[in-house]
Amino acid sequence: MEPTKQDRYIKDLQKALQQERAAWRLYHALARAEKNPSRRDVLLKLAKTEEGHDARWTTRLKELGAEVPPDRETLFERIWRWALVQSGTDNALKRVEDAENEGAELYEEMEQIAPSEADRSAVSTVLKDEEMHSRVAHKVITTTTNPPIDPQGMLDTLMKREHWHRRGGGWIGQAIYGANDGLGAVFGIVSGVSGATAGGPAVLISGLAGMLASALSMGSGAYLATKAEREVNEAEIARERREVQNKPEEEMQELSLFYQLKGVPEEEANSLAKRLISQPEHAVKTLASEELGLSEQTFPNPWIAAVSATLSTAAGALIPIIPFFFMEGYPAIITSFIISTTAHFLIGAAKTVVTGLSPWRSGLEMMVVGLGEAMVTYSLGLLFGSVVK
Repeated sequence: MEPTKQDRYIKDLQKALQQERAAWRLYHALARAEKNPSRRDVLLKLAKTEEGHDARWTTRLKELGAEVPPDRETLFERIWRWALVQSGTDNALKRVEDAENEGAELYEEMEQIAPSEADRSAVSTVLKDEEMHSRVAHKVITTTTNPPIDPQGMLDTLMKREHWHRRGGGWIGQAIYGANDGLGAVFGIVSGVSGATAGGPAVLISGLAGMLASALSMGSGAYLATKAEREVNEAEIARERREVQNKPEEEMQELSLFYQLKGVPEEEANSLAKRLISQPEHAVKTLASEELGLSEQTFPNPWIAAVSATLSTAAGALIPIIPFFFMEGYPAIITSFIISTTAHFLIGAAKTVVTGLSPWRSGLEMMVVGLGEAMVTYSLGLLFGSVVK
């Protein structure tokens, strides 16, 4: 006999009850292990909400005359929760975020098969809680985790966020990377062709072709990447705007919890959130800035990035071939080698203006990489040249 809608609903309700019990146990365990008072309070609030869901579904199952699953854990579930707690709050909440998203999918299905309007309304209310919990779990992670930043990542971050750079949209970073890319690519081409032809006229032709190809490739890549980044950022802000318009109460609660995570007292956080949500555009800007680190003023301009990357790549690529405009043979090869090596050092040192690292170390590191590239390509050029001859 095919199960009825009510049978399916009861089965989903029993599954949801088990998930809610697992969730509130995990939130309680994380709260007990959490040393940060603000985060502990938020975790306890989330646990209390999940306990409310537990009580609601237990009552509803009894009303429907259905079996209420026993409130006990398996050994595996206990070990799993212990392992999550030991892995740290941030890692555990990543798993919670995934679980809350799965729970939301279950509740969306339950909305479709709910046997009454009252059931549908109850499921809808809990679904909103699950979606909010997922966002809060994400915020706890993103607002308290500070992963180490590598020098290039630091450069990108500084280029996008510094006040003095807001109109630049990342062009300084693109310029540095473009010059380095052009110099490295064409230095390799020049070294290889020089090895094969002993610095003949082919070096200039191949160098110019490499310069053009590198500049156009870098420019188009910068344009497409920056355009995609801008579109993603705009979509995120549009999503926040829709949520503020359609779910103001949820967003107000979200803002309040966010401020509490930063250490603001609950009453003051509620007041701040209420004041912000009464001015939708200010709320959108605040949510975008605080949650996502986005501001429309700092959105990168694809054309500026493209032009900057193209010109800087061409400038870097021109350096190794300059001597071949005026001379040929080994004098040109030696001169190109000297000025290209010097340029590698200077570009490496220039990066440290924003990364704050040692200019000598960064410059020497890039110079060694450039030398290694030149030696490999020159040797291959000699090999290929002898084979062709």
